[in-house]
Amino acid sequence: MEAVKSAVGLDGSSSGSSGPRVAWIGLGNMGRGMVKNVVEKGTYTAPLAIYNRTTARAETLASSLPSGKAKVVSSIEDAVKEADIIFTCVGDDKAIEETIEAALKSPEAKGKLFVDCSTVHPDTTNKLAKTINDAGAEFVACPVFGAPAMADNGQLVCVLAGPSAQVERVKPFCKGVMGRAEIDYADQPHGAATRLKIIGNTFILAMVETLSEGHTLAEKSGLGSDNLHSFIETMFPGPYTAYSNRLKSGDYYKREEPLFNAKLARKDAGHARSLAESCGAKMKALEVADAHLQAVIEHSGDKGDIAAIYGAVRQESGLKFEN
Repeated sequence: MEAVKSAVGLDGSSSGSSGPRVAWIGLGNMGRGMVKNVVEKGTYTAPLAIYNRTTARAETLASSLPSGKAKVVSSIEDAVKEADIIFTCVGDDKAIEETIEAALKSPEAKGKLFVDCSTVHPDTTNKLAKTINDAGAEFVACPVFGAPAMADNGQLVCVLAGPSAQVERVKPFCKGVMGRAEIDYADQPHGAATRLKIIGNTFILAMVETLSEGHTLAEKSGLGSDNLHSFIETMFPGPYTAYSNRLKSGDYYKREEPLFNAKLARKDAGHARSLAESCGAKMKALEVADAHLQAVIEHSGDKGDIAAIYGAVRQESGLKFEN
């Protein structure tokens, strides 16, 4: 680790070439903020190679970062070639499977460490681990908890699973860089990390559902959203208050690009339902929230946000979708 620290300072300045070279594949709402923090606070040999299916998004991000600290590459294979550690953060199971398939076509993939931060089914994670290991490479699952604002601010919670030696190689990019905390599942099956992520996301979905019903009842009963929000601020600071603000302000329907796309939230809900069915568990609250997500998608399409569950609950209660 001392060799790594001597290669790149905390400000990203390079003074040698013995540190890990890093690549990042996938620049959605979460990936962009995570890359920014790796560049600003991470210990790596610059430049960080970044790839996105839409090249313009990668170029825009690179132009916003300090000169020489990141560069855009034109293919997944080039990203693999440029790095010792390759982070991936893409939208769904199909996307990550296609990404890893393309990455492993590179003759340079053998011996590299792949770190996936995507939210996918734990079966997909375990399948990826086998595919990557069979190709002679290493793998760590590293899904994260937190909204895009937390990604921008380096306040994510990183969940790590895989061989302990490889997990230790990833930790320098987690707490204090991309995240505020780590949940360490070293030497547990890779899918343990995404199993927690899927179950954890049902808490977020239930929170939004509860807030949506509460704000709707507060409005219709005469208490008023402002009065309810002051209670939420007092009793439930943190995510509850942040989401309550989004509902009260109308942010849930005003954004051009959703913070947490309703279609991706439904994907996560589907994974949770699959996980529950596989072991005989029942998740009635999940079924209610998922139905509201479907209503959000029907109303808003690709602009639909998980917070717009509020709009769906409002409609059911005889109010307009938009507050």
